[in-house]
Amino acid sequence: MTLAEIAKGYYRAFETQDRAFVENNLAEGFTFTSPFDDAIGRDEYFARCWAQTGMHAKFHFEMVAEEGDQVVVVYRCEMNWPNAVHPGMDFRNAEKVVFEGGKLKSVTVFFGDPPNGLTRRQFAVQSGAA
Repeated sequence: MTLAEIAKGYYRAFETQDRAFVENNLAEGFTFTSPFDDAIGRDEYFARCWAQTGMHAKFHFEMVAEEGDQVVVVYRCEMNWPNAVHPGMDFRNAEKVVFEGGKLKSVTVFFGDPPNGLTRRQFAVQSGAA
């Protein structure tokens, strides 16, 4: 299985709520970074990111590029229902996924601009992510 395939499996796990897949594929010292999260570790990642499990209906991969131990993924995600962070029923992100020994070592999420002309900080506060 290629690293790109493992990366896609990570997103599919959100669709199917397969936390075990993600737990089994995280490297020691895993970190998750986004505009709302600054290199949080495994426990905080599961508390913050899996608390909303069931929201992600389908990931549509627009681009997946693998080089060495890194995979860049650009996707559009359909939501099962809207929320404060994603008031529409879908959103787009780009993410850099780094592997170590075939397991996810880090994920860095790159968001686009917040909706309605909000600053990132205003958006984070309004959505409850700050």
